[in-house]
Amino acid sequence: MTTFWDEQATTFDDEPDHGLRDADVRAAWAELLLPLMPSSSAEVVDLGCGTGSLAVLLAAAGHHVRGVDLSARMVAAAAAKARAADVAAEFVQGDAAEPPYPPGSADVVLVRHVLWTLPDPVAALEAWVRLLRPDGRLVLVEGHWSTGSGLTAAEAEALVRSVREEAAVTRLTDPALWGREIDDERYLLVSVR
Repeated sequence: MTTFWDEQATTFDDEPDHGLRDADVRAAWAELLLPLMPSSSAEVVDLGCGTGSLAVLLAAAGHHVRGVDLSARMVAAAAAKARAADVAAEFVQGDAAEPPYPPGSADVVLVRHVLWTLPDPVAALEAWVRLLRPDGRLVLVEGHWSTGSGLTAAEAEALVRSVREEAAVTRLTDPALWGREIDDERYLLVSVR
């Protein structure tokens, strides 16, 4: 799996929602995510951070962001992106399912397009919830794509509710988020407790 993602690193940002190179796409993600941050300087962990686009977006808004990705090349790209944007964000290579951070060290755990890839999503969710402070927020961006891959919103909600009481789903149908019209299921899932 690491080799696959290492190979994807050079072209990963070609997808509008991965690279956030287009100002309108970047603005749409900022409009979606920034209001979910519990303070103006939240401690955010971005698990499966890829090339760091969301981490850099949040760091530029004043949040302290730590990112983890399985791929060394993705981590290198994320660090380079943070330097180019002149923002402080920390990136390490590691397993998103077993984050290398102490319990209770994050206000927000952000995970985009990762849950569906994991062999034991419930164990990963339990690990992610342990990272959160008492009023911490779990923020997932997932989907059930036209390829047949992914999780439906109902499946993801059931998984989250197996480890937390709350799970609120918002459909992400705005083409501005993706840089194009979509015809599959994409959603935001937020759990505050």
